[in-house]
Amino acid sequence: MSAIITLAASAGGLEPLQRIVSAVPIPCRASIFIVMHVGAHDSVLPLILQASTRLPVSHATHDSPIEPGRIYVAPPDRHMRLREGHIHLDRGPKVHFARPAADPLFISAAEAYGTRVVGVVLSGGDGDGAEGLRIIKEHGGLSLVQHPVEASSPGMPLAAFSADDPDACLPVAQIAERIAAVCAEDASLVPAPGP
Repeated sequence: MSAIITLAASAGGLEPLQRIVSAVPIPCRASIFIVMHVGAHDSVLPLILQASTRLPVSHATHDSPIEPGRIYVAPPDRHMRLREGHIHLDRGPKVHFARPAADPLFISAAEAYGTRVVGVVLSGGDGDGAEGLRIIKEHGGLSLVQHPVEASSPGMPLAAFSADDPDACLPVAQIAERIAAVCAEDASLVPAPGP
């Protein structure tokens, strides 16, 4: 089975997301899930990201099967959680004042897919993603954080770094390289973190 890549971003996170998805190779053996703090507002994030990749990008739909080589974006006002083989959407309580939020995605992915999960926290305010990234690492997945000095809004990276002691704290260019390598893998386990 392929890797599950989960990315979280908020303020200042669009450009890092574009850089990461543009680096994903074709074919891609992983499934990619993105949460950005859009609240209940209409979101054109899939259209924006589609301009940076040849992979199909769309808002996730409830109970849809998880397929490799696709990018799923949490839709407005819905938490996106992963069950074994499927996506679950709900209007559960806001997490860190956000819905969609990163922690529900990260935690559910870790519980369902364990070592196959890569969690990435990018630029954004508040602490969303910190607890989820800790759970990903606890389940044997790979935890990556955008270097706070590079992030235009460093709150989320700083919170994740403090809570998780992530496997790596990197500039976006190096995160994109790691993600590209995982997407090209034909193995069930996430590559071991390097120095």
